[in-house]
Amino acid sequence: MMALLELFFTFAKVGMFTFGGGYAMLSLIENVCVEEKKWITHDEMMNITVIAESTPGPIAINCATYVGYKKGKMIGAIAATLGMVLPSFVIIYVISRFLDGFLEITWVAHAFLGIKIAVGILIVDAALKMLKNMKKRPMQLSIMICSTVAMILISAFSLRISSMLLMVAAAFVGILIYEINNFFKKEKPGK
Repeated sequence: MMALLELFFTFAKVGMFTFGGGYAMLSLIENVCVEEKKWITHDEMMNITVIAESTPGPIAINCATYVGYKKGKMIGAIAATLGMVLPSFVIIYVISRFLDGFLEITWVAHAFLGIKIAVGILIVDAALKMLKNMKKRPMQLSIMICSTVAMILISAFSLRISSMLLMVAAAFVGILIYEINNFFKKEKPGK
């Protein structure tokens, strides 16, 4: 029971104090789950991020669900997911019920401008941690560089490309690389 409460309150803290969506939360989730609590490793966090991004639903909630499942099976997954979701739900519900024109309040509008900067920093921090912990093999580096260049070009030229198309293309490239590697391993004698 204590482990479930720890999961719930750990993810409630992350969910309550993180603005900017799942990518902004990744840095905090990694900090808490990998560095502080040591529930998962850096490699697991990278794998979780990839899986959470490619499955339906918000990435931070998917990460919380995975960590919760690893720590406490199904009930752990439920505790971690509720911890991640409930604080935001309650805060937004209270704001929507009692404060008409919440974003029109001057100090709230200015606070959200500052929060936007912090969100950008959290996203960059998560990306740099992943880059630092990534196994630096030529294939992974070339895929990362090509993906980054493609994202910059798509943004710079305001191209409208479906994210589903990009995900299918990335999956196809990954499968193709896997099959090519397997082919060459079979061709070499003694492997």
